[in-house]
Amino acid sequence: MNKPLRRIAIFCGLLVLALLVRDNWLQYVQADTLRSDPQNRRVLIARYSTPRGDIVVDGNPITGSKKTPTDSLNDFAYKRTYKNGPMWAPVTGYASQAFGATQLESIEDGILTGDDDRLFFRNTLDMLTGKPRQGGNVVTTLNAAAQKAAYNGLKNVGGKGAAVALDPQTGAILALASYPSYDPSSFAGNSTSVDSKAWTALQKKNNPSDPMLNRALRETYPPGSTFKVVTAAAALEDGLYTSADQDTDSPLPYILPNTTTELKNEGNIRCKNASMREALRVSCNTVFGKIGADLGKDKMLAEAQKFGFDSEQYTPVRANASNFPEKMDKPQTALSSIGQFETAATPLQMAMVASAVANDGKLMKPYMVAKLQSSNLDTLEQTQPQELSRPLSEKNAQILQSMMETVVQKGTGTNAQIQGATVGGKTGTAQHGLNNSEKPYAWFISYAKLSDGSSPVAVAVVVEDDKANRDDISGGGLAAPIAKNVMEAVINSKK
Repeated sequence: MNKPLRRIAIFCGLLVLALLVRDNWLQYVQADTLRSDPQNRRVLIARYSTPRGDIVVDGNPITGSKKTPTDSLNDFAYKRTYKNGPMWAPVTGYASQAFGATQLESIEDGILTGDDDRLFFRNTLDMLTGKPRQGGNVVTTLNAAAQKAAYNGLKNVGGKGAAVALDPQTGAILALASYPSYDPSSFAGNSTSVDSKAWTALQKKNNPSDPMLNRALRETYPPGSTFKVVTAAAALEDGLYTSADQDTDSPLPYILPNTTTELKNEGNIRCKNASMREALRVSCNTVFGKIGADLGKDKMLAEAQKFGFDSEQYTPVRANASNFPEKMDKPQTALSSIGQFETAATPLQMAMVASAVANDGKLMKPYMVAKLQSSNLDTLEQTQPQELSRPLSEKNAQILQSMMETVVQKGTGTNAQIQGATVGGKTGTAQHGLNNSEKPYAWFISYAKLSDGSSPVAVAVVVEDDKANRDDISGGGLAAPIAKNVMEAVINSKK
């Protein structure tokens, strides 16, 4: 071969090599990036080219897919539909042709669209038989009756709020409600006139009630007196007090350490040296504030973190971390121990507190996906219950159960009593705003025990009621009846 031809051959070989390198770079190195690029319209077209799999509750789909006309303005074949969309939105999230996806719709998108690698064998069989690709299903742990009771209860109160119910023995989420809510179907398509208008109307800047906020998982509230359950647990675990009925060292008035500021109780209640049972029953700030100060910030922080504070939870939808402050002086520790100062909790977190007490001190990891299925209902993945921590010993958990049951039998939580079940609970009216100028939040956390000793449900409810008079807002008056209805729904579903 002469020299010019050899040079041309080498040059062409280099071009081919460069092409191969570039092709492999695109196909293997950058494949995932290009596939997920929001500018890659082929991804969206493929996502909506076939019906999505369903999100399932109690064996019934709460989602669907609808054929849409394709034209020059729309090249998506199907759009998502939702049954009782506002009730289930905190669980499903949304899948929109125009605005993307959130929550389960986003996290389990691969299963729902059929793109997940675990569906490869199923997709290969379908391809060989000429069937179109089919999405799998996401089977949730939710209880439809409990969800309905939670959502309708919040809706009937008329303010903002959230409710969470857990199975204490497994951590399965039975209800996850947030109000006000939204209908994901209203902007599931790609119409610039209809869907964009609905989307814009739901944004917080246009709608101060912020209906798209998942208050059950993403909003942290001052937990108020419901946090006294954690403080009581810390006192028992540390050995500061060893029973529910021994007198505490609780003067009245109680002056916050190193200050001249008196920590007051709400109303004319007998709190001087009250036992923890009595202090929880009538909700003595002075007793639990002093317990927190006596234990100190490090012991209080350690116990709060055992219950899940200061850690994000993944259900698999992410829940914001609840907060128990790390840097406090003694007065701030006292206030934090009664759910004030910088203490803040999601409704999920406070349901976790109630469930750990109900489950004899064992806290289970909360989860809302029971299993993932292929289109022919084969199980691809099953969630196994997982222990998260042990905030209390079995003995101390049972002491705390007896205290919480007294609250419901003859304390501030009588509105949560259920015939045929033993209910333990704690009310809370959390102050907020500068100098407590805003309406307080009404809290109630609880669990129900059946005659066989099992505890099928633990609940946390928080209500913001901007319209109510201050005297009308209380955990026992607003939140406890909602919790009662949720617990009854779970109990009845097991009969």
